[in-house]
Amino acid sequence: MSQSELVPTPPLMQGLEPSRVGRVGEVCRSVHKNVLTVPEHTVGTEAAAPMGDQADWMSQLCPQLWDVPLHHLSIPGSHDTMTYCLNRKSRISRASSWLLHLLGRVVPFITGPVVMKWSVTQTLDVTQQLDAGVRYLDLRIAHAPEGSTRNLCFVHMMYTKALVEDTLTEIAEWLQSHPREVVILACRNFEGMTCELHDYLAGCIVNIFGDMLCPSGEVPTLRQLWAREQQVIVSYEDEATVSRYDQLWPAIPYWWGNAVKTDVLLRFLETMKGQGRPDGLFVAGINITENLCYILLHPVDSLEEMTRRSLPLMTEWVCAQQPGQSPQCTNIIAGDFVDADGFVSKVISLNCKLLSP
Repeated sequence: MSQSELVPTPPLMQGLEPSRVGRVGEVCRSVHKNVLTVPEHTVGTEAAAPMGDQADWMSQLCPQLWDVPLHHLSIPGSHDTMTYCLNRKSRISRASSWLLHLLGRVVPFITGPVVMKWSVTQTLDVTQQLDAGVRYLDLRIAHAPEGSTRNLCFVHMMYTKALVEDTLTEIAEWLQSHPREVVILACRNFEGMTCELHDYLAGCIVNIFGDMLCPSGEVPTLRQLWAREQQVIVSYEDEATVSRYDQLWPAIPYWWGNAVKTDVLLRFLETMKGQGRPDGLFVAGINITENLCYILLHPVDSLEEMTRRSLPLMTEWVCAQQPGQSPQCTNIIAGDFVDADGFVSKVISLNCKLLSP
């Protein structure tokens, strides 16, 4: 677990607050149709997107929300963003257990498919996620053994074929077509990364995004970012590298429950809220986590099936959240399989709760 994935120290709460689980369906239906509006474009000259088009949902927010700092908005995110491109032949990462490596050598035709179905957390590619409205991307970066000197990939138990530089370029090209949208890129994990590779990656980020980058500092509002023509905040989970580059933000805290059961995960999130939200950007992860015992007891199951079974409870929890600056407010909510059950639209719709009556 990384330093930015926080685990609570007090005992877990016995249950969710009753007021937070009632009338969920009514709230979600009513807020979604009110939170987005097609504004008169005072910054930029692009044509207004159709009402409800989530590819441009930030530009369609009610003008009253343009001056709200990003850490007080409700922002949808994807957990382990790049796992959609894993396949059965993807190499098991060196950070995985020795048992997996042994099995991978002895029975690769069994091990590969099994590891893959517990490694894949997304089915949409990165452009499709952005089109769907995802604005926080969880990028687990690695330098794979036997890879070329500077070819960086992504990792979640297995290494992707997709390269980091190509993916960042794809994101930059998407942003050029959506000049009023803002993305938060969380660069994390850094398996096998040396100081030289960190500098190479930071250089790629600066060269690819250029003036789109928002330098580290006070969390901006949409209006401020639009005025400066900035669209990218890069969170970087290596303090030494952050200290050398003004364009990189410190690691964004990620509330990771490390729980197989949905109710345990939700109690964890409520416990974290009870301790008070961080001052800046932060993520509440609604991703459940398998363990070896669970996998052995459920050999024909998969992370996707496990996640989709948990969706009713997760959806209730999401719709009951409140963005804003109060101690128990949420900010970024990240999940697996973000195409499921209207997750993205439900997170976006929470911003309606910030509007004055």
